[in-house]
Amino acid sequence: MPDIIRVLLLGMLVSFLGQLPLGNVNIAATQLNVQESQKNAWKFAAGLVVIEVIYLRLALTGINWIIRNKLLFVILGWTTVVLFLILGIASFIAARKQSEDKKALMLNNKLDRFLLGLSISAVNPVQIPFWLTWSLYLINGKMLHPIASEYNFFTIGAGFGTLGGLAVYIYGGKWAIQKIKANNKSLNMFMGVVFIVVAFLQLYKMIYMPWTENLK
Repeated sequence: MPDIIRVLLLGMLVSFLGQLPLGNVNIAATQLNVQESQKNAWKFAAGLVVIEVIYLRLALTGINWIIRNKLLFVILGWTTVVLFLILGIASFIAARKQSEDKKALMLNNKLDRFLLGLSISAVNPVQIPFWLTWSLYLINGKMLHPIASEYNFFTIGAGFGTLGGLAVYIYGGKWAIQKIKANNKSLNMFMGVVFIVVAFLQLYKMIYMPWTENLK
């Protein structure tokens, strides 16, 4: 198999598997397909992917810059904890007050769904350590070589992999919701749980697994 195709498929696989664990962006993609339209769900997914491939390219080509700017990503990490806690609590409050036909909290705005995807992905710095870890592992294992062409195809593959993982939630999530006949109020409650869990996971990582300590 040509090296370029291998690297492309490798990027797709890593990103697809990394997108599968339950998270706030996955559930948001499901909610958009259920409460709005398939088109808006895919616009949201496209926004997420744009930021992710930018972060990945930074991880591949700017490791030294990232090392010199550790504090920036520490600040972003703690900001994420606070933001997700606020969104989680707000989701529970909104669920108690909302009617079953009202949109979920995060979607109850007029922001273009592509821009919404960009915004949510941009303030989610956990992508940086994910791609730094995988990039260093693959480079050290000689599966990815530090040359521009392989970096480019790995990044392209990762973008498609992320879209594939989101597709599982866009279509599979909608099927599951229709199967169990969940209403919008239940979805908002569930989204609140996801935000709180993600916030505490991020808090745990910031306290006990500070990834910047491993960047020497």
